[in-house]
Amino acid sequence: MDLLTVEHVSKHYARHTALDDVSLAIPRGSVYGLLGPNGAGKTTLIRIINRITAPDSGRVLFGDREIAPADVLRIGYLPEERGLYKKMKVGEQALFFARLKGLSRRDATARLKVWFERFGIADWWDKKVEELSKGMAQKVQFIVTVLHEPELLIFDEPFSGFDPINANLLKEEILALRDKGATVIFSTHNMSSVEEICDHITLINKSHNILSGRVDDIRRRHGANVFEVAYRGEEETLRRVAGELQCRILDAEAEESAYRTLRLQVADGGEVRRVIAALNEAVELRSFHEVIPSMNDIFIRAVNGTL
Repeated sequence: MDLLTVEHVSKHYARHTALDDVSLAIPRGSVYGLLGPNGAGKTTLIRIINRITAPDSGRVLFGDREIAPADVLRIGYLPEERGLYKKMKVGEQALFFARLKGLSRRDATARLKVWFERFGIADWWDKKVEELSKGMAQKVQFIVTVLHEPELLIFDEPFSGFDPINANLLKEEILALRDKGATVIFSTHNMSSVEEICDHITLINKSHNILSGRVDDIRRRHGANVFEVAYRGEEETLRRVAGELQCRILDAEAEESAYRTLRLQVADGGEVRRVIAALNEAVELRSFHEVIPSMNDIFIRAVNGTL
């Protein structure tokens, strides 16, 4: 069942259309990537989901009904624009935000202590926010976003400014939250992170939803029938046989040990098993596997209109 459904949402400003008839469905218990170049409309959509702004047309469903003001307490939102009160103490500020989410002071304090220990910032409880590094401040904001255990978590560029170790820590926590039942919307430009943690994605470009689906399905669907071949034998022989099969050689690498490698593209409608059999007769095949495009490649092709 889908936790969140966006139905034909549009949002217009004076001289700009931020969203134009955008629809998507976010399955319960998934990590859903919301992708797109700057200015595509991602942040506007996130603000509509959070009821910060309203759509001009269309609607957002939370479960089986239209989202209501009370549902905001079931959402945790970490915006791209970070903001903490610099003169407040770290623990005091975290408690302030936790109380706004409906937690008692006692429960909030107990939960915060656990999270501060987990993130290695327990010693900063009584320090002022202005003494925190950017990375530590982001950890505090992540914690107060998830502390009330909301059903829906929305992270807008959560890894911005993090070193690889802390970025990996955050990825593990996001996946752990999903495994505990949370649904996650993850907005990012980092395509490697999409492949690592996202189950589904939607790509928004120029205010439109131009691509949606499961990450694995999208990568396979947009493959170009390209295969990498490792073999031992004469390259000219392999090239000749590949040409007879209407396969196009894309690139070839220098010989490593006893084996060479190259990439070839099988013609549309070509039978891969027939190609493998013919090549194996011509040379000694070590491996033959499909090259699946990365999400970064698909993102660039989709935005450039060449997908």
